[in-house]
Amino acid sequence: MYTQLEQRGMAEPPVNVSTLHKMKEAGDAIACLTAYDASYAMLVDNAGTDLVLVGDSLGMVIQGHDTTVPVTVDDIIYHTRNVARGLRRAFLVADMPFMSYRNPDQALENSVALMQEGGAMMIKLEGGDSQIEIVKHLARHDIPVCAHLGLKPQSVHKIGGFKVQGREPEKAQHMIDSAQRLQDAGADIVLLECVPNELGKAVTEALDVPVIGIGAGPDVDGQILVLYDILDITTGRTPRFVKNFMAGHDSPGVALQSYVQAVKNRDYPAPEHCFS
Repeated sequence: MYTQLEQRGMAEPPVNVSTLHKMKEAGDAIACLTAYDASYAMLVDNAGTDLVLVGDSLGMVIQGHDTTVPVTVDDIIYHTRNVARGLRRAFLVADMPFMSYRNPDQALENSVALMQEGGAMMIKLEGGDSQIEIVKHLARHDIPVCAHLGLKPQSVHKIGGFKVQGREPEKAQHMIDSAQRLQDAGADIVLLECVPNELGKAVTEALDVPVIGIGAGPDVDGQILVLYDILDITTGRTPRFVKNFMAGHDSPGVALQSYVQAVKNRDYPAPEHCFS
């Protein structure tokens, strides 16, 4: 009945927001992955992953869409519920799909559904300054929030494709400022996608909260990749920041352990996975 009390006796207690903040303070790299079902969630958890994201990337790697836009709240709840059953230690984050947080009240309603029905421990939403009031509203209701900056896949039609963001000095500074404002509004984590190394480092140094990168260079607090990408399941071209961790390994479990170790040792990302 009292699962949280039972888990306190584990060799490694479950990760929470405080754990992640202490890891940043200590300079310990945070290893993160996506997952979409219970079986892979167990493998990811057993590999020592600190944070698991049920990303709207499921629209592409599970549902076969070209973008994340078609994913619904019900889709995320379903997959989050499945992933939650496979986790013991890792911290579970769920994506807020496209147009599911158009205003603070809608954002709160859908966040509650993701947590109560799906079992999420934190929600992630894309956007900068336009989401400040939403982040404040969620924080006032004790909803843990991960803010997503840089390349925002839900905005792919607006920005004209999957492109590196923040190369221009003024745009880089604006992203740093936005990250600080989101932190001040109550964001507990910032996810930074597809930006130059220097910008990843600058955002990380400017914030007190952990910065998780995906194509954001080696100097952020942690790394996240799409599970299917690192297991060489994704067909076709993959982004530059992806590394195939199945290469040289004979099982997904060992490949996942290799990924976690590479993040912890800061061997990943290597220069060939980064943007200048």
